[in-house]
Amino acid sequence: MKILVLNSGSSSLKYKLFDMEHRSVMASGLVERIGMSDANGRLVHKVPGRDDYRIEQPMPDHKVALKLVIDTLIDRDRGVIRSLDEIAAVGHRVLHGKDAFKESVIVDDKVLETLKSFIDLGPLHMPANIMGIESCMALMHGIPQVAVFDTAFHQTMPKKAYLYAVPRRLCDEFGVRRYGFHGTSHRYVSMRAAEILGKPLEGLKMITLHLGNGSSAAAIKDGKVIDTSMGFTPLEGFVMGTRCGDMDPAIVPYIQQKLGLSSAEVDAFMNRQCGLLGLSGVSSDMREIQKAISEGNELAKDAYDVFIYRLIKYVGAYFAAMGGLDVLVFTAGIGENDWLVRQHVCEGLAALGVKIDVEKNTGLKGKEEILSTPDSKVLVMLVPTNEELMIAMDAYNLVRNLRPASSARR
Repeated sequence: MKILVLNSGSSSLKYKLFDMEHRSVMASGLVERIGMSDANGRLVHKVPGRDDYRIEQPMPDHKVALKLVIDTLIDRDRGVIRSLDEIAAVGHRVLHGKDAFKESVIVDDKVLETLKSFIDLGPLHMPANIMGIESCMALMHGIPQVAVFDTAFHQTMPKKAYLYAVPRRLCDEFGVRRYGFHGTSHRYVSMRAAEILGKPLEGLKMITLHLGNGSSAAAIKDGKVIDTSMGFTPLEGFVMGTRCGDMDPAIVPYIQQKLGLSSAEVDAFMNRQCGLLGLSGVSSDMREIQKAISEGNELAKDAYDVFIYRLIKYVGAYFAAMGGLDVLVFTAGIGENDWLVRQHVCEGLAALGVKIDVEKNTGLKGKEEILSTPDSKVLVMLVPTNEELMIAMDAYNLVRNLRPASSARR
């Protein structure tokens, strides 16, 4: 069975085609500059063992972009399948499922209308996610479309974790509560960590750290999230590349007044000009931050120290909330590739019995590995995330008992 996975952005479309029999990637690619009137769109198509295929052409909307992807996948010379009949389902990454979707779902007209009602909760991402689904519905008749939500995995949080201290009406009527994000990543790495250890998730107390340009933590007990660092939006929580993370809410109107910003402008400011970039004045990229530190830049050092401190503080809080910790997992761009961050976080958690094998950790990038010493009270792991595979697995599990897509279209 073959599953196509799509991640639709406002001006981009990422895709991977999986052969689920072997969980292997048959093809992948990225379409960029969709809807830009001043430049052609560009497709980069990758097939293992072949040279990359690149093409530029006008790309007015996502439907045109998807048509190009489909044509490329079935092309005699550059493709990997003979027809769309070979695709059993399309899995879509969707930012927000509010509290209506606690797991992935096959999209029908009712689901689509519900997703449209969530646009105000994710105005930057939801319109593009919906456009991707609608484009597939228009071009891939009869092929099931599956929505996989970034928020779904976190819907096991208890009220004491997701409620804000505001009038309850705001939660009940307007959905003002903590949702959490990166759920597909946290779910994948928690499952994979348990698989590597040969233990069931039930009985494990685990903290997963998804550290990238956007970063979040999840406290997972018996396979269920009891807390997570992102909140109503992906702005809450850690210091991130350009996002401020946790901050006194009174600062918002103060910034508006001092800088003369509108509410939309201050929201953009907190999302795009703060975090590591704002603190350091150097970059949002951790590699550039560390380079600046080596050159004696004190602001970069401050940014790094705040980043590490927040991570340690969250892990300590989740340790207390779960009544202990069995496994600590690092994943995503920084978590997988920055051994120094892993070392400094673990050193800051020594009081919890965390001991990292410095020699094993040093220089390690993007490889599944147990990084703790034998006498560490907490297992420390590096598990590369694979959100696309998780989406493909959800789509596969939802459609494998349905009639083959080709039969449904006859």
